[in-house]
This record gives sequence, C-alpha cells and structure tokens, in this order.
Amino acid sequence: MDKLTYTCPCHFGLESVLKFEVQKIGGENITVTDGKVSFTGDLSILARANLCLATAERVLIKLAEFRAMTFEELFQGVKKIDWQEFVGKYDAFPVKGSSLNSKLSSVPTCQSIVKKAAAEKLGSVYGIGMLEETGTTYQIQFNIMNDNAAIYLDTSGMGLHKRGYRRNSNAAPIKETLAAGMIDLARIRSNSNFCDPFCGSGTMLIEAAYKALNIAPGLKRTFSAEKWECIDRKIWETERQRALDGIKRNEPFHAYGSDIDPECVELTLNNCKKAGIAKCVTVERKNVKDFVNSEGSVIVCNPPYGERLLEIREAEELYTEMGKVFAADKEHPCSIISPHDEFEKFFGKKANRRRKLYNGMLRCQMYMYF
Repeated sequence: MDKLTYTCPCHFGLESVLKFEVQKIGGENITVTDGKVSFTGDLSILARANLCLATAERVLIKLAEFRAMTFEELFQGVKKIDWQEFVGKYDAFPVKGSSLNSKLSSVPTCQSIVKKAAAEKLGSVYGIGMLEETGTTYQIQFNIMNDNAAIYLDTSGMGLHKRGYRRNSNAAPIKETLAAGMIDLARIRSNSNFCDPFCGSGTMLIEAAYKALNIAPGLKRTFSAEKWECIDRKIWETERQRALDGIKRNEPFHAYGSDIDPECVELTLNNCKKAGIAKCVTVERKNVKDFVNSEGSVIVCNPPYGERLLEIREAEELYTEMGKVFAADKEHPCSIISPHDEFEKFFGKKANRRRKLYNGMLRCQMYMYF
C-alpha cells in the first residue's frame, strides 16, 4: 500500500496540540477541523501514530467521503470502496457510526446499509455469497454530518486513552488524552519540577513523566491493526523499537503528587509502578492547605468539582484555599482545569491565559498562570 489518509479525533480544544504531535511523527498534508486532525502517511506512520500520539482518541484510516442524502447514495458510495485491500475472505467487519444534522438520521438503518454494501463488494470480489466473518476484525466506522458521509477503518481498537497503566482509578478520573494535552500546553520539559496536589489516580503525574521522558503512551498496549494481515508485523516491531530507543532515561525530571485521600495516594503509587515511572515520582498524603511551592515548580491539576449546590460551594472554598498557597507566578507557573465560570474570582487571581477544553461533555476552562 502507498500512502493512506488518516483521521484522529481529539478533545475539542486540543487540535493544535495534536497537530504538533502529528508533525513530530512525520505526518504529511495535515488538516485541522473541529475535534479532529487528518494527515497522510505510510503504514509505518499508522503504527507510529497509534504508539506515540498522546492526545489522539484513535487512529482511523479514511477510505471515502461522499454526499449521501439517500440510502441508495450511501449504499453505492460504500460499495465503491476497495474493501479487499484490507478485509480478507474470512475476516469480520462490524459497523458502527453516527449521524448528525442529516437526512439519514437513523443510525441503525445506516449501519445495515453500510454493512450490506461492504458485504456485497467483498462477496463479488471473493466469489462467495455468504461471508463467514470468523477471522480478524476490521472495525468499520461511518460518520454522517450535514449529509456528507465519511467511511473509516479503526486501527486502534480500544480508545488510545487506554494506555495500559491505569487499571484502577478513583471516582472521577481525568481522561489520559486530556491530561496529556494539558501537560503539553503547560510546557512540561525534561528538567521540570512537576506538581499535582490533587493526584487522584496519578494520571497527571504519569502523563507528565511520559512527556518529559519521551515515553510513547502506547508502548504498554496492543492495537487492532497489529492483527491485520495487510500490515507486515515487522513494521510494528520496528516502530516499537524506535519508540523504546527514543526514551530519555537519565533526565532530571521529577513529579510530586499529593492527595488528602490515602486511598488515592496508594492508587497513584500503584499506577505509577504499572506505568514504569515510579522512580521519578514522589507521592504523599497532604491537604492542599499545607502545599508549599518548591523552587521552579510547575503545577498542573484537576481539583474536585461537584454538580450539586453543596459540592459546588465546597469547590469554591477549595479554590480560595488554592489561591492562598499557589504562588501562580513566573517562577511557579500553574495550570488548573475547572468548569466553574467564576474560578478566578474564588482563586483570587486573574489568569494570564484561558483555554476552552471539554472534560467529557463538561465545558471547562484551563486557567494558566505564568
């Protein structure tokens, strides 16, 4: 196969971060739209993207894009795709997708149409009427928006936020991909003195270490496309070794985490061990009231926030305490994510910069002090 077109969805607000990551791994012809970055590359880039992109949600191969205002247009558009370049005679090809602001609004019906069209094409190519689908899985994904249909193959399998290190989490963890984006925006470096006073399950600490030490976030997991016969396994072996060779093992980076909950402290320590970065992390039980700014410290955190009135008031009191103990200045920069529109009022300081981000469906701001 020559160069393919890839699309990587991401959190809204992290498109520029993901674009930089794609440039770094060698992606070409990069285009950015709301919530996704598209680019071209060979099969080595496919493997490298899955292994190395910290803020992408998954890596999709874009097979086709066309206008689909009727089921017949959808059927014919899907049938034109050369599915046999990827899907073998006995392979499985389940379908999932979405539709927004389009005449073809029934997702289950669209799923059936896409499945039927792909099956007819494969059946005609392989000369069989009934496809067994007992082999390797090739997940088909469609997205129909404003009557435009895009058809993809999902190369990742589980979402890329599933790094393999966080088998356990606290009640409200921040997603790894969002945490990685915040770490990047906060400009964590290999010599940073990193702090998270609300470490929870350790996600910020681990993602900061991964960034500082150039550890590819996908090294501890596998991907759907590793099983595809159309991709030489040597490509995956080469890219994994490339990622391992790129790790900066002797950098001065250190991360300090704390939490008032002793279970969170234990959870963070366990997850840091699973992530392989325990040696550069110190974790202790501490109330944020007792936080002390160390020399050259950089804070990135996701303080607790409730949806009920009492919890929101408690969060506001917490923000006030944070404002008292966080220096939040040039020597001690900090970045804090919060959905509270009046965070700065309670924190007591106006941010130098604000960045709109989404934590799941919750609209937030990343308040940056530097």
